[in-house]
Amino acid sequence: MRPHTVIDKLGGPGAVGKLCEITSQAVSRWKVYGIPPARLMYLRAIRPDVFPTSRAALKSLLPKNSRSSSK
Repeated sequence: MRPHTVIDKLGGPGAVGKLCEITSQAVSRWKVYGIPPARLMYLRAIRPDVFPTSRAALKSLLPKNSRSSSK
């Protein structure tokens, strides 16, 4: 699953920005660079229905520099 898929399922950058109290422009960057780990945990906690359950699928949503092969 790609970050843009999750963002779109949550209602788009504007809706996600309101949930996270940040700008929609910041959320739009996540579509390219991945969802920051803390934001991903928050969004997953409040909207678990939108997120995949497999660990590999969740890792694909993170920024590349946040992914760890050791876990």
